[in-house]
Amino acid sequence: MKRSYIGLALCALVAVGAVLSLPSCGHDQKLVSLQIQPVSFTFGAPDPTLTEQFTAIGTYIHPPATKDITSQATWKIDDGMVTMTTPGLMSPAGNLCGGGNISASAPEGTGGASNIVIGYATVTVNDPADPNCPGGGTQATLSVQISPSGTGTVTSLTGGINCPSVSCIAVFPVGASVGLTAQPISPHSFLSWAGCTTSSQNSCTVTIPTGGANVVATFQ
Repeated sequence: MKRSYIGLALCALVAVGAVLSLPSCGHDQKLVSLQIQPVSFTFGAPDPTLTEQFTAIGTYIHPPATKDITSQATWKIDDGMVTMTTPGLMSPAGNLCGGGNISASAPEGTGGASNIVIGYATVTVNDPADPNCPGGGTQATLSVQISPSGTGTVTSLTGGINCPSVSCIAVFPVGASVGLTAQPISPHSFLSWAGCTTSSQNSCTVTIPTGGANVVATFQ
C-alpha cells in the first residue's frame, strides 16, 4: 500500500511539472490588429492651437484582449501638414492645408516581435479662405477606408491614393473623376464598395463633390 501512495505522489509531481513547463498564454500574447480612432478627422483651419487626440487600440489573442496602446505605439505622420506633441495628439502645423495619413504601429508580440502590426487614419486641414485648399471651393479631398483593416489595398489611377501603405487621402479638383481599384490580400476576397459614383466589381469611379468624398472598400 505504501508503495502505491509513493507511486501516486510521483505521478502527481510529474503532472504538476508538466503543467508548469507549458508556455504561458500571457507571455505569448500576440497583437493581431491595430486600429486608430477616429479613423478620420478634419481640422476646420490651419490653426496650430487646434488639437485632436487619436487613440491606438490593439486587439490581442492568447489570451484575447483589447487594449489602449496609444502611449506604447510608434506614431508616424506622412507629411508636414500636422504635428504631434504627445502620442496621438495632433495639431495643424500652420499655413498648410490638404490631407494626409497617420499611422501607429507595434510589434506583434513575444514570439513574433519581428512582425509589425500597423493601423492607419486620415487627417485633413481645411482653409475655407483659400480656394486651392479643401473647403475653399475648387479643391476637395477623397479619402479611402479599407474594411476590415489588413484585408486589401486600394489604388487610384491618378492622384496619389495608395492605401494603406502610402496614402489613403488625396486632394483633387472639385468635379474631377477619379478611378479606384481594389485588390484583396490573400486569403481574402473583395466584397463591395460604398461611396462611389459608379462601381463595377473591384473598380470604382468617384466624381469629387465640393465637400469631398469618402469611399469604403470592404473585403471578406
